[in-house]
Amino acid sequence: MTLIDHDYVDLPTPSGPMRTHIIRPTAPGRYPGIVFFSEIFQITPPVRRMAALVAAYGFILAMPEVYHEFEQPGTVLPYDQTGSDRGNALKYTKEVAAHDADVRAILDHLALRPDCTGKLGSLGICLGGHLAFRAAFRPQVLAAVCFYATDLHKASLGRGDDSLARAGEIEGDLLMIWGRQDPHVPTEARVAILDRLNEAGTRLTWLEVNGAHAFMRDEGPRYDPELAGLLYPFVIDLFRRVLANG
Repeated sequence: MTLIDHDYVDLPTPSGPMRTHIIRPTAPGRYPGIVFFSEIFQITPPVRRMAALVAAYGFILAMPEVYHEFEQPGTVLPYDQTGSDRGNALKYTKEVAAHDADVRAILDHLALRPDCTGKLGSLGICLGGHLAFRAAFRPQVLAAVCFYATDLHKASLGRGDDSLARAGEIEGDLLMIWGRQDPHVPTEARVAILDRLNEAGTRLTWLEVNGAHAFMRDEGPRYDPELAGLLYPFVIDLFRRVLANG
């Protein structure tokens, strides 16, 4: 592992400037790029720590503020009922087409950075898991990791959610990770998602563990450090194998 730098850029999108946080190794050189999508609470301290851990293995992570159209730059929603209500309301308000435009802006930025190799991946948790899945529709995304992606089975992410129907467009490697005790994605939902991904012929690794929703978040009662420690190597291995060595 290596030391990391934190910075941000404001990227233009059709719905306004998007504050995008950049975390990368301090050592000079060129690294693969990963767009990392947060939970509904935006770029919280646990999200930053997760990004820093991944970046330390030799990747540039770009983390957008997913609700940049609705909140001031730098806004972090609290991990309480008020923050949850606001984040969920915006999740269903923002149009899927706006999320897709955000993805294009971030991937274009990463590809043009002089410190990026041009090999790109996506990573996300919760809402971000769904957005990382959609990012994988773009052929330059060679690997995608989705932790407990919400709303895939319901097609209820804002207006125009066709994510699962478009699964056949994913050409890269896909790692889907789920908590079996997650009420947002119950057993029947996971079965439906898996069936669809198998039907679409995706290059899929599928992991289910005994964990609650948000078990990767290192803050709050649902955090499971042993599961997190078990699963990070799967994430790093995929990105190294496909983006750094592939």
